[in-house]
Amino acid sequence: MVRMSGRSRWRAALRLRSVAAQVFVLLVVVVTLLFAGAVAAFVWNARQHSEEEARKRVLTVAQTFARSPETLAGLRSHDPSASLQPRAEEARRLAGMDFVVVMSPQGIRYTHPNPHLLGKHFSSSIKRAAAGETYAELGRGSLGTSMRGLAPVRRADGSVVGIVAAGIEVGNVSGQVNRQMPILLASAGGALALATGGVALVSRRLRRQTHGLGPVEITGLYEHHAAVLHSVREGILIIDGERRLLLANDEARLLLELPPDAQGRPVTDLGLDGPLAELLASGRPATDEVYLAGERVLAVNLRPTQWHGRRYGSVATLRDTTELRVLTGKADVARGRLRLLNEASVRIGSTLDVTRTAEELAEVTVPRFADFVAVDLLESVLAGEEPSGGNTEMRRTVAGGIREDSPLFPVGELIRYVPSTPQARGFGSGHAVLEPDLHAAPGWLAQHPEHGRRILDYGIHSLITVPLRARGVTLGVATFLRSEKPEPFENDDLAVAEELTARAAVCIDNARRYTREHTVAVTLQRSLLPRGMPDQVAVDVAHRYLPARAGVGGDWFDVIPLSGARVALVVGDVVGHGLHAAATMGRLRTAVHNLSALDLSPDELLTHLDDLVGRLDHDAGAVDGGDGIIGATCLYAVYDPVSRHCTLARAGHPLPALVRPDGSVEFPELPAGPPLGLGGLPFETATLDIPEGSQLVLYTDGLIEDRHRDLEAGLEQLRRALAHPDRSPERTCEAVMSALLPADHDDDIALLVARTRVIAAEHTVSWDVPVDPTAVAGIRTAAVRQLTDWGLEEAAFTTELVLSELVTNAIRYGGGPIQVRLLRNSALICEVSDGSSTSPHLRRAAITDEGGRGLFLVAQLTERWGTRYTARGKVIWTEQPLPPAMPGTS
Repeated sequence: MVRMSGRSRWRAALRLRSVAAQVFVLLVVVVTLLFAGAVAAFVWNARQHSEEEARKRVLTVAQTFARSPETLAGLRSHDPSASLQPRAEEARRLAGMDFVVVMSPQGIRYTHPNPHLLGKHFSSSIKRAAAGETYAELGRGSLGTSMRGLAPVRRADGSVVGIVAAGIEVGNVSGQVNRQMPILLASAGGALALATGGVALVSRRLRRQTHGLGPVEITGLYEHHAAVLHSVREGILIIDGERRLLLANDEARLLLELPPDAQGRPVTDLGLDGPLAELLASGRPATDEVYLAGERVLAVNLRPTQWHGRRYGSVATLRDTTELRVLTGKADVARGRLRLLNEASVRIGSTLDVTRTAEELAEVTVPRFADFVAVDLLESVLAGEEPSGGNTEMRRTVAGGIREDSPLFPVGELIRYVPSTPQARGFGSGHAVLEPDLHAAPGWLAQHPEHGRRILDYGIHSLITVPLRARGVTLGVATFLRSEKPEPFENDDLAVAEELTARAAVCIDNARRYTREHTVAVTLQRSLLPRGMPDQVAVDVAHRYLPARAGVGGDWFDVIPLSGARVALVVGDVVGHGLHAAATMGRLRTAVHNLSALDLSPDELLTHLDDLVGRLDHDAGAVDGGDGIIGATCLYAVYDPVSRHCTLARAGHPLPALVRPDGSVEFPELPAGPPLGLGGLPFETATLDIPEGSQLVLYTDGLIEDRHRDLEAGLEQLRRALAHPDRSPERTCEAVMSALLPADHDDDIALLVARTRVIAAEHTVSWDVPVDPTAVAGIRTAAVRQLTDWGLEEAAFTTELVLSELVTNAIRYGGGPIQVRLLRNSALICEVSDGSSTSPHLRRAAITDEGGRGLFLVAQLTERWGTRYTARGKVIWTEQPLPPAMPGTS
């Protein structure tokens, strides 16, 4: 058996040892050497520091003792040793010196720790000290090697009479360092152990990562992998979990034209095409997906990398398919068309306006698909009506392009296409028509030869005409033309144009339907809102109504004349928009008119209106199967120009504004009733005493609220706009709308401004009537006298008959107190009140009846008559027109 030498075994062990073990040994040796060098440096530095400190100490002690007056006096004494020895020993002990020696200039010792050495020569040379120099040196003496300091003792004239030497042994100097050595060595050992442990952990992890392979195996493995990576004809990318490029072989660098510093950078920061960069950053699996990289077309495969279920990144392979350049070009075109169609689906139809939708079609297609676009729509489509078949007369709605000087028919032109034109053929057949070369297609010139030649001279050479069809109905035609693009339209372009116009046609038809519904709703709403203010004398009125931009809603206002020269002011709001809201508004407005004819108080009227809305909710829920909630608010006010009292009640509506003649603006606190339709909750009234010339402002919440302004800010703006009492109601409306109208209001706005008037005292008179039939004659006489004073003698006879009937009925069937009142304004009003709540009824008396014709005669002799109830009973009133020659005043 052949034995291996020691050196051979060592080399074999090195070859068989793993990289981790070699790294471990190397790191341990390096750490040990570093710590040894650090300890040696520390010891050397400590010794140097200690010697320097000793040098300073011995010099200080020597100089201090030499300069002491007692030292000079001792040297002058007859026995210097006896005088100086005790002081020198005491100074030595106090300063921590090993010796303090005082000697003559010749070196004869006067003091020494060893008394046997007194009188003997100093062991070292003292020439420098005898010459007057102070210094320190390291020397050897009777006590061994020591650091000594020498200083001369001088007379007053500067001559040297003695020398002081103070010293400390070298062993004592290094003693402090030696005492620190155990601590230093212990710390170094602990640090070495900690470093060795850290190196062991690092080596263990390295051994795990290298799988215990040696340098030769790792080198071979690396060379093998490098040869494979850089020799394959496919590009390979390795990407870490943070989407950074870890490795790229030569082929990948060539295909992607990567910069030299690509490794370590995010894949999205390598200048790659957007879709390819997104794929590499996503890490999702991909198989033979085609992407562009500059001028190359790459087939990309991507797989995520995992280890023990944990994801670390991904690996991508790239295969160059640039030889399919022609197919790539077509893919580019196809992708551009897909992008165009995708953008069209997003941009076309952003509004419900027919013209704007057609303009969006032109904006999407110019200049990416065509150089010029013309859209022609039927007149009925523009009006929101159903298109009529067979009519090719259309209105030019859009004419746009890359330049402003296009030779196309302008917008607004009414065009009737002849049968030979592509537009007429496409409109009639329902299919797109392609004319790749207009010069070779003379049929379209028949529409207008001169105009056609101008189009050709302009450079337009190819067109596609596509009918706009939606839900089986043709709405118009869209024409796409090319002039700057040299390539003509082709069959693939035909499919794109059909897809574009199909999407646009649906949006145009939706806009047409909305236009029709909006027109119907506006017409309905305008028919339901008051078209003019009725004649009355109580207030001077102005109003504004503005529907929401999104469509008509349910806001309304009204001015309703009441008996006794009073007037009712109403503002309401139905929740929602559209036909349903407008129709509900009309029903509520009609109900308010009917209920006001009964002269109900505001709270009673709102109670009846609340019941009506509740029934409407129930009916809507029963028909639609939903919750049926309509929701409405209302403010109802009754103003009496005689008493100047205004009685108000509200159902969930904003507070009114009152502008007094002095310019102050307030929002009177009214009881907050619930919105209409909730049911079961009471409404309350409030009565205001309003000075003549005040303005009462009623409005809906759309005036003071929107998404950019809260309620408090809106009320404050309204207050500032109303603080001008000298304005007329019309000017007040203009100022309020100008100050508060939002730029894009989403809700209806109704505004009603009423300036109050007062019937003067000389135009009204009243009498209390005793419950006695004989009092009727006196009332008739007083009434005739008053009418004469007013210049209404012609109305005296009728008024006597009316008062006789009404007063007689009050005495006979009513109860006290009974009162008669005459009012003169635009009509002559007679009122008879009593304490009974029984209402008289008009009926036709039989021939044999002795009575029952009184109210019939009253109805025939007066223009209007009726009954209203008060807290104390009822009032029977009549109105007679004034004689034409004598109009009333207010």
